[in-house]
Amino acid sequence: MDEGGLPLLPDSLVYQIFLNLGPADVLAAGLVCHQWQAVSRDEFLWREQFYRYYQVARNVPRHPAATSWYEEFRRLYDTVPCVEVQTLEEHTDQVLHLSFSHSGYQFASCSKDCTVKIWNNDLTISLLHSADMRPYNWSYTQFSQFNQDDSLLLASGVFLGPHNSSSGEIAVISLDTFALLSRVRNKPYDVFGCWLTDTSLISGNLHRIGDITSCSVLWLNNAFQDVESENVNVVKRLFKIQNLNASTIRTVMVADCSRFDSPELLLDAGAPGAGPGCVFDLSSDSEDQAVDPGPARAKGLRRVLEGRAQPQPSECALETKAAELLAQGHTKPPERSTAAAGNKLLIFTTGCFTYSPHQIGIKQILPHQMTTAGPVLGEGRGSDAFFDALDHVIDVHGHIIGMGLSPDNRYLYVNSRAWPRGSVVADPMQPPPIAEEIDLLVFDLKTMREVKRALRAHRAYTPNDECFFIFLDVSRDFVASGAEDRHGYIWDRHYNICLAKLRHQDVVNSVVFSPQEQELLLTASDDATIKAWRSPRTVRVHQAPRPRPRPFFSWFASQRR
Repeated sequence: MDEGGLPLLPDSLVYQIFLNLGPADVLAAGLVCHQWQAVSRDEFLWREQFYRYYQVARNVPRHPAATSWYEEFRRLYDTVPCVEVQTLEEHTDQVLHLSFSHSGYQFASCSKDCTVKIWNNDLTISLLHSADMRPYNWSYTQFSQFNQDDSLLLASGVFLGPHNSSSGEIAVISLDTFALLSRVRNKPYDVFGCWLTDTSLISGNLHRIGDITSCSVLWLNNAFQDVESENVNVVKRLFKIQNLNASTIRTVMVADCSRFDSPELLLDAGAPGAGPGCVFDLSSDSEDQAVDPGPARAKGLRRVLEGRAQPQPSECALETKAAELLAQGHTKPPERSTAAAGNKLLIFTTGCFTYSPHQIGIKQILPHQMTTAGPVLGEGRGSDAFFDALDHVIDVHGHIIGMGLSPDNRYLYVNSRAWPRGSVVADPMQPPPIAEEIDLLVFDLKTMREVKRALRAHRAYTPNDECFFIFLDVSRDFVASGAEDRHGYIWDRHYNICLAKLRHQDVVNSVVFSPQEQELLLTASDDATIKAWRSPRTVRVHQAPRPRPRPFFSWFASQRR
């Protein structure tokens, strides 16, 4: 300031100087005087700081919910759960999966030590219960999910057996008494299973038809199976789907269409369908669609996908051709209705070229299918002669190793390891080599189109025949995933940028956000630990000294003066 109290430097010159400073220096300089404080909060200044610091493409606009560029910069810097606050070491082997209750008060973990552990999510996390599944002939636990009212826990595991055994089981555990309520067979085990309603869950079964042809049956099961009356169903068949070229249905999940119209802030940046994903609507009424949806699934995809050449006739090719002919006239057409508010979508990995999961199948579940009530099992058996056709198929041209839904269930995030461009599947038992880099793809389930460019940063190294699932999770603003490179990763959903790498000592198998507090993230690893991560903002709040309460008489006296 000069002697008259006026600034020696004009605001425009201070602004130009601040443009050459980093964010921390700008904030520090703003403490010098009122003039610098005002310039340090300039919107255009923080717009430049934002694009430069986070390396966001200039054509990507500010998040629709943001109130200013300064606040948006602070959101990405201060609210990402990247500070390790606790390490849980109660598991004795690799931790494979984590799931939160909908209330956020509890979470569950599954491990190669064959236990399902339930934890209290307090400021300091504590173990509430541990269920040992070895007495039920399980080899390990692999997946869990809370039902909508958090009264029951679905736990999925793998049976002890030969190395190539594919059998598993689903257990339902009461969260009031921790009693085991029911057990349901599940084959293959990596169907995992999921809740459809508060008291019914979906499991799978696999029936071999030939060397590379099979049939997957998805069942709806009552969580409480101690029903005395033989006229009350505890299980009902949902769908029966033909598998070609050694493929099977795996990784089932349910999306609730009634939640699609909730406020959604994700920006569709980038051309839809620009990535490797290709979506086929098999319920279209267009004339160029084949009448038979069973063989049309394989034939149509082979005709459209680039680089897909018909292999030379072999035993596998002849079996596939015979299976397609068998399905003609024996496959129920896809549902013609759209994703109505009362419906749900059954989503799973599948394929039609090779055994590795390279496609996502989508099938509508109508309201009348969401209960086991109806004819006793065995009645209406004439329908068993039919396969069910899929409503939509998404081909990702790569090996799918993870899927997750956004909180509003509208967007499907998919971890995929891409096949080489133009690769040809000549032998269903020898899929193309897969990339080490993982692509995180995004599909809009309302429009059935791919949106946004693929997120990248995380890596995996195992080959096709050893590839395993890496669980991801999506919150309101962020998406997180594990990886084989000993890190968990967090991206911003709007700007498509990687914000944090979370270190473990081994492969990170699963990540999960608290559904009530996205500034808390849990990661699970092959190093047998679970780590809790909080945002810098939350850590400061929890560590801030609390004011000492004033004695009542002192406060009362001050009020009387």
